[in-house]
Amino acid sequence: MTEAVTGARNAWRRVTRCYSAFLSWVLMIAVAILVIPVALQIFSRFTTLIPHYIWTEELARFLLVWTVMIGAMIGVRESSHFEVDVWPVLSGRPEAAIRLVSRFGVLVIALVFVWSGVEFTRFAWYRTSELAELPLWMIHIAWPIAGFTWLIFLGEQMWDELNVLLGRSSLPPSDPASHIEGAIQ
Repeated sequence: MTEAVTGARNAWRRVTRCYSAFLSWVLMIAVAILVIPVALQIFSRFTTLIPHYIWTEELARFLLVWTVMIGAMIGVRESSHFEVDVWPVLSGRPEAAIRLVSRFGVLVIALVFVWSGVEFTRFAWYRTSELAELPLWMIHIAWPIAGFTWLIFLGEQMWDELNVLLGRSSLPPSDPASHIEGAIQ
């Protein structure tokens, strides 16, 4: 039974690793595209070479929201979000316990993002932006997607922290890549 659980866990880690790689690519493409409307805005504002395009402002805002949310998703996956080291010399079980508590706090925020994000998206479902006439749900849906993605990545991390806390694993919780790469191979 443990081999079946380990096999399923390794398969799940492969899926989340592929999802994280996909998010990284989408983020890279979104940032590259974001440069275009922002550059057009700058050049049209300070030169007379090109006209002032209204749609560039909304596209830049749309892409900014998505790049922030996708970046936050990747940040949770890689545990590279902001942390304060209150006890920087802890290791093993005490560190796993502290990280589990902090991940629980992020979990609560993720649930708020999912719950409120669904309501936020419902509110915008039949609305369009004024200038570019983009459906607003395409922007608002970033919140519940971010929250759901955080739940996926946090579940994986909290499982590892719980195993360290219960003594079933000795993986160092301070290195987020160690438990990911070790489980995939």
